[in-house]
Amino acid sequence: MANEIEAGALYVVATPIGNLSDITERALKVLSEVDFIAAEDTRVSGLLLSRFDIRKNIVNYFEHNKKSAGEKIIEELRSGCSCALVTDAGTPAISDPGTELCHAARCAGIKVIPVPGACAAITALCASGFDSRRFIFEGFLPQDSEKEQVLTSLKNEKRTVIFYEAPHRLKKTLSELYEALDDRRICLCRELTKINEEFIITTLSEAIALYNEKEPRGEYVLVLGGAEASEEVFWANLSVEQHVDFYTEKGLSKMDAIKACAKDRGVAKNVIYKQML
Repeated sequence: MANEIEAGALYVVATPIGNLSDITERALKVLSEVDFIAAEDTRVSGLLLSRFDIRKNIVNYFEHNKKSAGEKIIEELRSGCSCALVTDAGTPAISDPGTELCHAARCAGIKVIPVPGACAAITALCASGFDSRRFIFEGFLPQDSEKEQVLTSLKNEKRTVIFYEAPHRLKKTLSELYEALDDRRICLCRELTKINEEFIITTLSEAIALYNEKEPRGEYVLVLGGAEASEEVFWANLSVEQHVDFYTEKGLSKMDAIKACAKDRGVAKNVIYKQML
């Protein structure tokens, strides 16, 4: 593929997640030659551009203005201008509103060109030593009613699971993972590629104890081991109704029995409830 900038194209440009030396030559060329740059935070991206003496018009494109800003960017692209989409760190569209812009561009028939580079999730997975043959990426856990459903769906997940987390939510997230998934191996990857880079390989219970004694600092990627294979479960040959009856016969209320059944099967309780109607 030629390296000349294409008119009317949206370039999805990965930037360093910490160490600025990780910028690629191609990324620098694209950032230098596009007509304008769409950035999650113009201040953060401005520092990166200043470091490499790149002077470009930067427009804000972030979670809270993605609809209005996205429409304007699409208009500029349709007029023949080229744009580089960047996020604060790493690859745009990964746990990032850039997803919507890329989708809108595709729907408008605009060419989307990736410029690969750093990605915190893959960087953490590679260094963790955890199984990388099969893994899933969950990004940031939802902070609403969807969280319980996500955690329940992971109870029997045997693949490695990757999360992002901010320091002020880390302790709560570790406790929620432990409560929903029991004790598992975890690699806490902190401040990747920065001066204070750290990898802590432990278990969820030990990580909870660790951060009860000290406050988390920096941005985290959590690499969680998958559920271990176990012997055949007692309910394997039971219907949903029989499974619920098993718990009611032990003295649980109907709703508590449904909840216990859902937890065993790794589904949301409303799934079991609907099957019981």
